[in-house]
Amino acid sequence: MPIIIETYGLSLTMASFLPFSFFLAYGVMSAPAGIMIERLGEKKSMLIAFTLNFLGALLFAFNPQYGMALASLFIIGIGMAMLQVIINPLMRVAGGEEHFAFFSVMGQLVFGLASFISPFVFTYLMKELTAQPGTSTWGAFLKGLVQNGLHWTALYWMFSFIFLGMLVLLTLIKMPKVELKEEEKSGAASVYRELLRRRDVWLFFLGIVAYVGTEQSLANWMSEFLKQYHRVDPAAGGANAVAWFWGLMTIGCLAGLAVLKLWNAKQVLKTACILSAIALSIALAGDRQLSLWAFPAAGFTISVMFSVVFSLALNSVSKYHGSFSGILCSGIFGGALVPFIVGALGDWVGLRYAMLFLYITLGYLFFIAAYAKPLVDNKTVTIKELFSKN
Repeated sequence: MPIIIETYGLSLTMASFLPFSFFLAYGVMSAPAGIMIERLGEKKSMLIAFTLNFLGALLFAFNPQYGMALASLFIIGIGMAMLQVIINPLMRVAGGEEHFAFFSVMGQLVFGLASFISPFVFTYLMKELTAQPGTSTWGAFLKGLVQNGLHWTALYWMFSFIFLGMLVLLTLIKMPKVELKEEEKSGAASVYRELLRRRDVWLFFLGIVAYVGTEQSLANWMSEFLKQYHRVDPAAGGANAVAWFWGLMTIGCLAGLAVLKLWNAKQVLKTACILSAIALSIALAGDRQLSLWAFPAAGFTISVMFSVVFSLALNSVSKYHGSFSGILCSGIFGGALVPFIVGALGDWVGLRYAMLFLYITLGYLFFIAAYAKPLVDNKTVTIKELFSKN
């Protein structure tokens, strides 16, 4: 984010339109994607999704202008929203229903690992493409593709190659036929109307908005904050902080599996909100070293929030889980809305005070924890039972 702001001379508000474009696609596409996949099937839908990703990345790689970045991120966001709807039913069938929970956790671990590694890849690319004299063969190849000397846009060439590789792979492999369970299907328009008349559906939808908005505001703005207030190099220290934010989030997800065996989900969410508010306070008010520690620590403290809010929501209704899931996934739009609010406020009062807005989103998540009345609570055990051989 700091490098993009510097490249195009953007205000914080203009910069916030970039994540806004990406996550807007989730709000627009999540529900329609479910209907399209039921009609076209998983393989065709995945090919369409990765084609959109490929074209979106290539669009910006060839023409790295601010306006093209907005269009590119929106197109990639549509493809990603489609993939999110496809992946769970497909994984259930491909891996076997009895192994679904295991592969779901593995999928989260892969996501976390990639999120952890990607800032280091960015740092490596920046060093390779700006090194004098000469670069490696791979660096020289990417340097030849980069337009207008904007070395950071080499990432989008890498994305293009990865998406193209996925298209070739998907074309070659045979996919199992997926029979959607009733709770995985998108309902008729009447089902959505019935759900949207319920107060608790809107409250949990806003809970997803609040969580994803908090997560993305921290991920998008921490490097710019560290640059503005502590003069941390975005390509090194800033990238390192972002990497550890995602890395600790992955570790937190694993720890959360054990914690949810011991505590009621509502208590876990309340505790996570309190710890996240403490980490945010230290990050915003602390000195350079404390900020570099506290921002990544916030990744650990918020790690269980999404899954807990989602499960509390689904456990609070007795039917229409597929349609309700689609509504909840549309709440990923919060990743567009909240960072935009923070960016706009940042131009007005400064980024440090703007990020105080995250106390509101964390406070709302705490309210959700207090409000939720699930029909079925998560099963808990004592510490002795957890470590018992039996």
